Amino acid sequence: MTAIDPTAHLTAAQIEELGRELDAIRDEVMASRGERDAAYIRKVISVQRKLELASRAVLLFSLFPPAWLIGTAGLSVAKILENMEIGHNVLHGQWDWMRDPKIHSTTWEWDHVSPADQWKHSHNELHHTYTNVIGKDNDLGYGIMRVDEDQKWQPMHLGQPLWNFINACFFEYGIAAYDLELGKNLHKRRRNRPEFRARAKAVGRKIRKQVLKDYVIHPLLSGPSFLTTLAATFTANLVRNLWTHSVIMCGHFPEGVQVFERRSIEGETRGQWYLRQMMGSANISGSKLMHIMTGNLSHQIEHHLFPDLPSNRYAEVAVKVRGLFDKYELQYVTGSLPRQVFSAWRKVFRLSLPNKKVKTPEPERELVAA
Repeated sequence: MTAIDPTAHLTAAQIEELGRELDAIRDEVMASRGERDAAYIRKVISVQRKLELASRAVLLFSLFPPAWLIGTAGLSVAKILENMEIGHNVLHGQWDWMRDPKIHSTTWEWDHVSPADQWKHSHNELHHTYTNVIGKDNDLGYGIMRVDEDQKWQPMHLGQPLWNFINACFFEYGIAAYDLELGKNLHKRRRNRPEFRARAKAVGRKIRKQVLKDYVIHPLLSGPSFLTTLAATFTANLVRNLWTHSVIMCGHFPEGVQVFERRSIEGETRGQWYLRQMMGSANISGSKLMHIMTGNLSHQIEHHLFPDLPSNRYAEVAVKVRGLFDKYELQYVTGSLPRQVFSAWRKVFRLSLPNKKVKTPEPERELVAA
C-alpha cells in the first residue's frame, strides 16, 4: 500500500525464478534434517524444564529477596523459552518429522491461555497465508491499530500507543481474544452460535487451568511465601508477554516493512507469495543466545518464507536468503533489538496521528507591467 513499490523493478519471470530458488533452499534443508536437529530441540526442552523446576524450587523461599530475584529471573527465562523456541515452533510442525509424540504439533499444549488448536488456526493457517494483508492478517496491528498511512485515520487511533502497551502487558490474553475473533463475534447473533460458544468455552477452560497452576497451586506450595511467589509468577508472565510482544512487533512493524491490500493477492503465484513474505518481514541481529530467546523469530524473514523448517536452521538459511535479496535488489530489513523496537514504536505513534497534509504549491503568476 506504499506509494513506491520496492519490487516494481522485477519482471514476472524474475519473481517466479526467485520462487524456484527459494524452493530449492527449502528442499535442501528438508532433505538434510537429522539427529543433529533432533538433539537440539530435545536439549532445549530439557534445559527449559530443569530451569523452570529449579526456579520454582528457589521461589519456595521467595520471602528472602535474593531468592525472589533469582527465582523470578529464572522463571521468566523458562517461560520465554517454552513460549518462543519450543511452543511456537513445535506447534508449527517444525519437529513433526521426528515422529516423537511428545514433540509433535498434534499433541503439544503450551504454557499459554490460548488453546493450541485455536492458535494453530489463526497463526499457521491465517497469519502465514495472509502475511501483512490488511483485513486478513490479525497479527498486523492485532486488530486494534492503524498500520498504514492509507488507512483512514479516526480519533480513536490517538489512543493506539496506550492500547498497544496494554496489549503487550497481557499479550497472551490478547492473542486468545483474536484467536476467537472476539471483535466481530461480540454481536449477540454471532455470540450464540454453537461453534463460537464451543471455542469460547475451550479458552475459558485453558485460562482457568493456567490461573490455577500459576496463581494458586505453585504459590500454595510455597507456604509462608505464598504472596511473594504469587508476585514472582505474575512478574514472570509479564516479562514473557512484554518480550514476546516486542519480538513480534520487531518482525512485522518496523519502518521499511510493507503492508498489502486485499486485492493485491488475488491470483497470487508461489513466487509472489514468497516475495510478499520477504517484503512483509524484518529481522533482528544479535548473538546466538538472543536468537534462541526469540524462538529464532529474530530470523522472521526466513521464518515467514519457511515456517515449517526447524528453527535451529534459520541462521544458515539466512545467509542464502540474504544473497537472494542482494541478487534481486531488494531491501533486507534488519537491525539490533533496541533499534527495531524503537522503529516499531515510532511507527505506532506516527500512525496514531492524522497524515500530514502536503501543501500544493500555488502556480506562479506572471507579473504584468503597470
